Amino acid sequence: MLRVRYQDLFDALLRVLLKLEFEPERARLCAQLFADTSRDGVYSHGLNRFPRFVSMLRTGYIDVHALPVLRAASGPMERWDGKIGPGNLNAHHCMARAIALAREHGMGCVALANTNHWMRGGSYGWQAADAGVIGICWTNTLPNLPAWGASDPRVGNNPLVIAVPRLDAHVVLDMAMSQFSYGTLAAYRMRGELLPVDGGFDGEGRLTRVAGDIEASLRPLPIGFWKGSGLALMLDLLAAILSGGKATHQITADPDRENGQSQVFLAFDVASLDQTDSASRIADQVIEYFQLPPHSAGERVRYPGYKVLTTRKENLANGIPVEPSIWRQLDSL
Repeated sequence: MLRVRYQDLFDALLRVLLKLEFEPERARLCAQLFADTSRDGVYSHGLNRFPRFVSMLRTGYIDVHALPVLRAASGPMERWDGKIGPGNLNAHHCMARAIALAREHGMGCVALANTNHWMRGGSYGWQAADAGVIGICWTNTLPNLPAWGASDPRVGNNPLVIAVPRLDAHVVLDMAMSQFSYGTLAAYRMRGELLPVDGGFDGEGRLTRVAGDIEASLRPLPIGFWKGSGLALMLDLLAAILSGGKATHQITADPDRENGQSQVFLAFDVASLDQTDSASRIADQVIEYFQLPPHSAGERVRYPGYKVLTTRKENLANGIPVEPSIWRQLDSL
């Protein structure tokens, strides 16, 4: 495993994006979103995902020049068309719109149709929390998770993000509907490591910790078994209805051509109701209770987002771990 300085990673990503005819400001934001994802330790959706992103740009499944277009608005709600533009830029734009609506109305809801993979969903939770608002967002995906009781994929592994701002360390939940996301499965396969717990079924229908076998079977284990399957279905319904876009069953099952996703971005500006710091104080009290007593090994109990700031600090100081083969591939793009 190599370690690469953040600036070197950002510069390499920016070079490729400018070569692909991104407008310079959009190229910088897109490169930052990818680099920040790897910086924060979500390697599967940062640099590791970038070659597929480039491939989809070159084949036209992502339109490098497309900008999101407002289709409808009603008070604190807006509906946007992503025009099959870069998914992370579309998502960043829509969370920014949700935050702006929350500043005006106390809450904002932006639904986005016709977009692409948003890469790391947690990026938009951190975006909201850094702005001092509560953020909730989710996306549907291609059918890649078996409905409970079915043997073939019928629902999407639809990521859900919930972010609560704090003065020191935000609480940010970023989770897929499977025990392990496909990006995480790919990372374990590339490292030749077993999953820490059973993550899905192999081709013979047996529970397994071998990531590659789960990727091949397309049968990851839903979180909470039938509960995860049900939640994935509801997120798909809400995303498609609110955005007026595609549901999971209308999205191609080919991961190299996956586009047209539907997404929702919510923001709540608690300061519009309470000008004191009570929201942050409540969050601090909850986390303080949550982390007591210490873990048996002397470590504090981890809440969602707890490890991100530590990983960020370490990677900025020592360099970001990258797969040598992917770093060489990036150099050749």
